[in-house]
Amino acid sequence: MSYLETIGKKAKKAFEDLKSIKHSKIKKVLEDYNKSLLKNKKTIIQENRKDVKNVKRKHLVDRLVLNDKRIEGIRQSINEISKFKDPIGQVLEQWQRPNKLKIKKVSTPIGVIGVIYESRPNVTADVAALCLKSGNCSILRGGSEAFNSNKLLANLFRDVLKKNKINKNCVQFIENKNRKIVNNLLSKMSAYIDVIVPRGGKGLVAKVQKFSNIHVIGHLEGLCHIYLDKSANIDMARKLIINAKMRRTSICGAVETLLIDEKAVNSHAKKIIQSLINSGCEVRADNKINKLFKGKLKKAKERDWRTEYLDSIISVKTVKNIKDGIDHILKYGTMHTDSIITNNKKNAQIFLNGVNSSIAMHNVSTQFADGGEFGFGGEIGISTNKLPPRGPVGINQLTSYKYLVSGKGIVRP
Repeated sequence: MSYLETIGKKAKKAFEDLKSIKHSKIKKVLEDYNKSLLKNKKTIIQENRKDVKNVKRKHLVDRLVLNDKRIEGIRQSINEISKFKDPIGQVLEQWQRPNKLKIKKVSTPIGVIGVIYESRPNVTADVAALCLKSGNCSILRGGSEAFNSNKLLANLFRDVLKKNKINKNCVQFIENKNRKIVNNLLSKMSAYIDVIVPRGGKGLVAKVQKFSNIHVIGHLEGLCHIYLDKSANIDMARKLIINAKMRRTSICGAVETLLIDEKAVNSHAKKIIQSLINSGCEVRADNKINKLFKGKLKKAKERDWRTEYLDSIISVKTVKNIKDGIDHILKYGTMHTDSIITNNKKNAQIFLNGVNSSIAMHNVSTQFADGGEFGFGGEIGISTNKLPPRGPVGINQLTSYKYLVSGKGIVRP
């Protein structure tokens, strides 16, 4: 039996065991894990420093780092997840047919969820907690750049499961670093894994979608846009755009392209772009915007409209009107998060209806594209699929359903 098959069989067994575990006990596991993170904070930071020291792609450092503040953020997320009511066994719909047939649609766990992710070690804790809370088991394959951090966070979770007399294989971390493992996980594990969730860049998601014969909840890159309407309040727009780009440049909710209504160029563009520059952001602009700065800005090229920078860089383009802006997003966007800044309610509605984004916003920073900010306690990812689930995938989105049908000896004529 192969390494992965062994993991898969253990996960299937753990899932069957988990069905009989009371929700109160799962809540206790999450509370104990929270305590364990605090108790082992020093060790977690030490292991994380090994990863940071070894990372070769320096733009990943911000995503990779764990410090006191970020560990506290993980603990807060786990705490919120623990407080949610049990999502399993909820009656979603019910009705009775004329022949007295009673039908209930009831929420159920999915089963075993495989998660392949890059860089961010907080994903290990969030995913393990979300899956367990929703009655699922998880098989985790983190990026090699965060190996030490991920391994420790997963093992701490497994220790807590064991302490609470729950099958520790409800959470498993793939320690084999061989790249072929991912291919085999996608193509040879359909007997054991029910859903695959990729979290990472375009290359990772494309690979998963190409090779997987398991259902995929896609988390494509966050090529997020903001459309600046001529009616926008300039001070509000400046604050929102600076926040959307510069608060944390390395997260998938960071804005990458600013689209400016040509009627707002003279009134809004210079002040907002200068504020971006003053904040340390490199601006790559089209010719019309560049003229405002006497050609001193870097000229935007076609590839810039397709680029998720994950850095202090933004591309800026002038568009004729709101329809032109929407067309640009439909062509270059990734159906992640797109926002309009406007005081015109009609234009806001046109934009919100026109984009295909899983999250469409009005006068809100794209950095709010986050399960925690949605009140989900955390997220397994942001699904950019057109089919559900879409947007932040929390515990309620990690469930399926079945129909419970009852009657009194009803036969079909």
